[in-house]
Amino acid sequence: MSQPIPTLEELQSRRPLQQPTYADQARLERVIAELRKRPPLVFAGECDELREKIADAAAGRAFILQGGDCAETFDTGTALDIRGKLRVLLSMAVVLTYAAQVPVVKLGRLAGQYAKPRSKDTETRDDVTLPAYRGDAVNGLDFTAESRVNDPNRLLEAYNHSAATLNLIRAFVTGGFADLRSVHTWNQDFVRNSGVEARYEALADEIERALAFMVACGVDKEAFRTVDFYASHEALLLPYEHAMTRIDSRTRTPYNTSAHMVWIGERTRQVEGAHVDFIRHLRNPIGVKVGPSTTAADAVALAEALDPQHEPGRLTMISRMGAAKVRDALPPIVRAVEATGRKVAWICDPMHGNTFETANGYKTRAFSQVVDEVNGFFDVHEELGTWPGGVHMELTGDDVTECVGGVADALAEADLANRYETACDPRLNRNQSLELAFQIAERLTDGRIKRVNPVQEYRAEDF
Repeated sequence: MSQPIPTLEELQSRRPLQQPTYADQARLERVIAELRKRPPLVFAGECDELREKIADAAAGRAFILQGGDCAETFDTGTALDIRGKLRVLLSMAVVLTYAAQVPVVKLGRLAGQYAKPRSKDTETRDDVTLPAYRGDAVNGLDFTAESRVNDPNRLLEAYNHSAATLNLIRAFVTGGFADLRSVHTWNQDFVRNSGVEARYEALADEIERALAFMVACGVDKEAFRTVDFYASHEALLLPYEHAMTRIDSRTRTPYNTSAHMVWIGERTRQVEGAHVDFIRHLRNPIGVKVGPSTTAADAVALAEALDPQHEPGRLTMISRMGAAKVRDALPPIVRAVEATGRKVAWICDPMHGNTFETANGYKTRAFSQVVDEVNGFFDVHEELGTWPGGVHMELTGDDVTECVGGVADALAEADLANRYETACDPRLNRNQSLELAFQIAERLTDGRIKRVNPVQEYRAEDF
């Protein structure tokens, strides 16, 4: 990481994937120049703090909860929307903290998730073909020729909305909204009113007694009232991410100041590609998505490129295998990376590998498959003796109907039309998110998760 960060022109010479084309290149250059002058959205010291906490997760001393929108939009980034997502994440974190008996690192897919990779460059409806929607940072969701024009000005708007979201989140997490007792009250309401009380009320009651005990012991009220919360998104649009990179005055190293953590997606993780070349120079904690096509050799090559110094907390590997494949595809990857001596944080994304289309044309995910992939992720780490370091989910605080299933709502395919509001991929709603937190809590408390590491018995040359 002592090497200078590549210029944007050098990165573009690698022909980066999933980049929008702009008709007005001069306007794009002016926008990039303007972004380079804007204040940072996050600070290097905050990124360093997060890296230390991710190192704890890699060592089995913490658990990561990462969640938020599939794709944020400018229209839905309201105070009510942000508060709802934050409340769900904080409520889930209370359950997971008590279950794991370790700190939960709270990491949002918020304040920057305005771009999405797409499988096709175009979209066709009723014999009309237009450019695909690539997120509000690129073009508009409305299916019109005007809306689907790739507009560089949207990068500035993405910056402005990210800044506003981060300001509000900081106010919420330090101003009493995150109070542990009030957040747990929301969990209690869910347990009482969702039809799952017989399964989860014992855990909710245990948490209530623990909180009462801490109050009786005179635990500092400030510890109840505030939490640390970090922002993350996929570093997809290289002009934006490069423009938001700054050289820290203390360490003289580059930080991407658009988020505390950024990750590379499954479609842009080529070892010799532009995204890996860019992100490997950053001092931020970084992540990479690995899907079922990832081989052990691929994973090791990515680890070598992104974490050459074997730095704890530097690298997070986010598996997105699908429920049917996780138990077979993940073990060789974990074995191979662990055999290099690195302590990466392992996170499960149980959403992206389980998407399907219903007969009535809705893209959805089955809650049962989401749970099955999480359980498969835990099964793999239980077998290998490694620590399941966290989960990564697309969720919202609203009562949307985008994913089928769940005990509390029991959504069927016919229900999807009621409140299908996502701009891209289906999200878990409030009840499904909390139900999943309780199910993960059962895995964390069932006594089967060991914090030993027999995987170290493998040699790197075995893979």
